[in-house]
Formats: sequence, C-alpha cells, structure tokens
Amino acid sequence: MRSGGGRAVSVIGFIGSVFSPWYAWSGRRDPENHVCLNVATYGPGGRFTMTDRGRTALRQTADTLQIGPSAMRWQNGQLLIDIDEISSPPVISRVQGRVTVTPSALTTVELPLTPDGTHIWRPFAPTCTVEVDLDAPGWRWQGHGYFDANFGTRALEQDFTYWTWGRFPHQGGSTCFYDATRRDGSTLAMATHFDETGSAQAIPLPPKAPMKRSLWAVKRTTRADAGYTPKQVQNMLDAPFYSRSAVKTRLQGEETTGVHEALDLRRFRSPLLKPMLAVRVPRRAGWTFKD
Repeated sequence: MRSGGGRAVSVIGFIGSVFSPWYAWSGRRDPENHVCLNVATYGPGGRFTMTDRGRTALRQTADTLQIGPSAMRWQNGQLLIDIDEISSPPVISRVQGRVTVTPSALTTVELPLTPDGTHIWRPFAPTCTVEVDLDAPGWRWQGHGYFDANFGTRALEQDFTYWTWGRFPHQGGSTCFYDATRRDGSTLAMATHFDETGSAQAIPLPPKAPMKRSLWAVKRTTRADAGYTPKQVQNMLDAPFYSRSAVKTRLQGEETTGVHEALDLRRFRSPLLKPMLAVRVPRRAGWTFKD
C-alpha cells in the first residue's frame, strides 16, 4: 500500500508465521501456536513489527482475525486493520492506529503455484484505495494498494528456490506477475490483468527485465516492455533472502510504479539465517485477552 509522498505500509496476518525462526525451530507442526501481525511502514519514521505469538493470542470468526492486541475485520465492504504493536530493533517503539482498505471489487481467482496445489495465491482485491491513520507524525495519508493472500500446506523452501512477484496499477486496474522456480526445476510464469470490476484476464507475458540486485545482493527481475529498464524508486524491505521495493516499469506503453518482491529460498534454507531473524522476530508465547 503506497502513497504518492514516498510513504508505504505493508500488513500481513500470519497463521503459521512463515518467516519466523521460532516456527521453523518448532518443526512447523502447530501453525496456530505461531501467529503474527506483521506491520512495516516505509518512509520517514518507518518501523518494522513481527512478533511471533502463541495460540492464546489467536481469535477467529468468519470475518475477523485477531492476533493479540491487533486485529483485521471485514465490515461493510472494507478491511479494517487495527494495529497495536511494538517495533523490532534497532528502533523500538509502539506502532498504533488503523489502516482501512477499500477494494474496487473482489475477485474469484485462485492460482495454484505448484501442480499439486501445496501453495495457492488468492488475489482477493488487486485494486484498492487505502487510508492510513497511524499515531505518528506524517502517517495520515491515502493511496492505492491491494489485498491478497497465500496459502500453503508445505514450507516455501520445500517447493521453491526463487520467486518474484509484482503488482502494478495499469489500465484502470492492476496487472500482476508471478515468476517462480521450483525445486524440481520446473517454472511458473504468470501475467494477469484485473479490471476495476474484479474481472481477471490472462495476458501475454512481457519480456523479463533484469534489475539491480538488492542491498543484500538478492537477484531481482520483473516484467517490462521490450527495451525498457525497470528501476527501483523506493527501497522498502531488504533482508538477506528477501527484497520488497517500489519499482517503476512500463507495460504496453504505460509507465507505472508498483510493489515488487524477490525471494531467494536457497538462502532462507540456511540454518545460519535463523538466529539473525530471531533478533527481528521476537517470540511472545503468552497472551491473555481481558474479556
């Protein structure tokens, strides 16, 4: 979710906190005992929160996901995200407020990322308006964003070695790209355009276009018109195995800036990485709701 002023926010609710070292060390046998609301804000005063919580912090209904002090709920056609988290080092502070996500429409699309369906991408609403109201100077703004989900029955690193994903506002809706290399050597290459009514159409894949590696030297590519060189316009999240950034590209003659992600699962499999992640992802197993 991004504003026109160089600020952005990402919110991810996890049941089975995929990137938590605590979940990995547990053997990933009990996803409901490793839940998290990951909130990252980018731009001046940006913060990162990713607290791994135990099962007592989880409450679910048909339209609500509550994780400790924070919650997402679906109400009157909007996703309301109430945030009350503590950011990770090096700057430890409270991150509080609300993010409201209003889709232009909902889709019925599901994309299996593996032939046996162990991983599925569900783009609920690729085109949204976002209102951010956080308790921090400069963190009240409106922008564009998206609402999607990934589901899996196996660890990402069991089935993939590398993937990139991008979502770009385009032609009154959004165009999404998924490119992945599976561990068996097979590949996934997908391009889909979603209009403002939620209708999805597979479109011809533009050529792959290389980008500069991230600060941690994660390889990055995206899609662009032939001869165009995409470029990063805002660094968001940079980790040894993962990059999230705002990227400018050109699609069918239209320049557009969207969110791009690159994930190196070979690096993520390294056992040396897990203690590093533990610094950024604290474990808080105990939680008691007041009611």
